[in-house]
Amino acid sequence: MLTEFLVATWETLYMVLVSGIIASIIGVPLGVLLFTTRQHNVLEKKYYNWLLAAITNSIRSIPFIILLVAIIPFTRLLVGTSIGTTAAIVPLSIAAIPFMGRLVETTLNEVAGGLVEAGLSMGATPYQIITKILLPEALPGIINNITLTLIGLIGYSAMAGAVGGGGLGDLAIRYGYQRFDIEVMLATVIILILLVQLIQIIGDHIARKFSRR
Repeated sequence: MLTEFLVATWETLYMVLVSGIIASIIGVPLGVLLFTTRQHNVLEKKYYNWLLAAITNSIRSIPFIILLVAIIPFTRLLVGTSIGTTAAIVPLSIAAIPFMGRLVETTLNEVAGGLVEAGLSMGATPYQIITKILLPEALPGIINNITLTLIGLIGYSAMAGAVGGGGLGDLAIRYGYQRFDIEVMLATVIILILLVQLIQIIGDHIARKFSRR
């Protein structure tokens, strides 16, 4: 079983890290757009913001297990299969992107408005406001957002094991549930807890490095 656990742990890390990277690459700009296109903000576009928010909320409202099954044709189109760890990255990424976007939007909302006003009074462009003021000030919070997303993806990846996604969730179902092996189930839970703790510790450490306080 040691080999099984090592392989399953690697599969879980692979799914979580790759989908986390994809979610960060798309989710952070999404959060920036959700924030900056609000009314009375630097890129104010009321109807664009409404549409973006509606799409984001619609995806977030779909339970992950339903999303996992609903986008099987799309997953198969992208990666050629709907089973396995690589296939699981597609729904994991789609579920994480709007979650990340909303977290980043909330973090940017906490940046002092006076900083933005000062930038505008000095003639800064919207692009400069975003890249020189908003993102640097919100960076520690955004790092915490990425940490939270990765932790959430660990739980989602375990759920993906229910439909052949591989990883620790698949191992727990095949041995712990179907074969009533309590020891395997317990070991899986312990490994998942350790992974969450490890990611949280690393994320907190990086966030402190970039904190301006």
